[in-house]
Amino acid sequence: MSPYRVDDDFERDTDYVADRITRDARDGWPVEPGRYRLAAAKACPWATRSIIVRSLLGLEDAIPMGLAGPVHDDRSWTFDLDEGGKDPVLGIHFLREAYERRFPQYDKGVTVPAMVDVPTGFVVTSDFPMITHDLFFEWVEHHRPDAPDLWPEAVRDEMDAVMERVYTEVNNGVYRCGFAGTQRSYDAAYDRLFATLDWLEERLTGRRYLMGDAITEADVRLFTTLARFDAVYHGHFKCDRNKLTEMPALWGYARDLFQTSAFGDATDFDQIKQHYYRVQDDINPSGIVPKGPDPSVWLSPHGREALSDA
Repeated sequence: MSPYRVDDDFERDTDYVADRITRDARDGWPVEPGRYRLAAAKACPWATRSIIVRSLLGLEDAIPMGLAGPVHDDRSWTFDLDEGGKDPVLGIHFLREAYERRFPQYDKGVTVPAMVDVPTGFVVTSDFPMITHDLFFEWVEHHRPDAPDLWPEAVRDEMDAVMERVYTEVNNGVYRCGFAGTQRSYDAAYDRLFATLDWLEERLTGRRYLMGDAITEADVRLFTTLARFDAVYHGHFKCDRNKLTEMPALWGYARDLFQTSAFGDATDFDQIKQHYYRVQDDINPSGIVPKGPDPSVWLSPHGREALSDA
């Protein structure tokens, strides 16, 4: 995702390819196992959401995935992790190629995650919040039998409010700090971010997950920012009031999720650091990538099982 500034304040470009893959094919793209390829990157928090949800729901066979590398230039994410530097199914090096096959002379941001139609090579959608939404609601017939209910109806209104605050104040909040153009905008972003982290710390002190005893989409959305907090956002984005490891409930909660395979398997700290510290050279012009922190701390006991048993 590529942030930009307006009047010294960070704003996220949300001009995505917004078609949807649905059971009724209302946008022309029907749910069809094996037809689409999820283009993602473990370096990107927005793309990692889709990797986690795909795994939680057991959609790996229905929706194959290609992973871009962590470092790219202004042109596009690239499939340089694959042999020959090309995705073995799509046959492309730059993800931009899938965008331009559908939209010649495409001049907007090339982002992950993206769903690509394999027969045509066309990008179908890059609308990251709707991709995970539709993996749950539209691909339901292809979920594994014991797939979790990521959008429980009984708490959906409250969950929508929680996710909106998490997105605005935390997911985007760290970027508002990191890309602030003035001291005023940075100070305001910093205060908003930590006010919400304090709210989350309190909320998670007495409950295992954001909405209670079970993992939901809200947890997926918060986790990807928490996983990057100490390794990137604390220093690189100047979100330095305290580290995640210094907030007991949030730190235990983040480890609890990380030790759930869908979350931990989607988290690659080396790729995360390579991406932020090498690609964002306006913030880190030296390109030096820090060695720490030690990722083994994510495997330490969290003790949060007791909250579900209470």
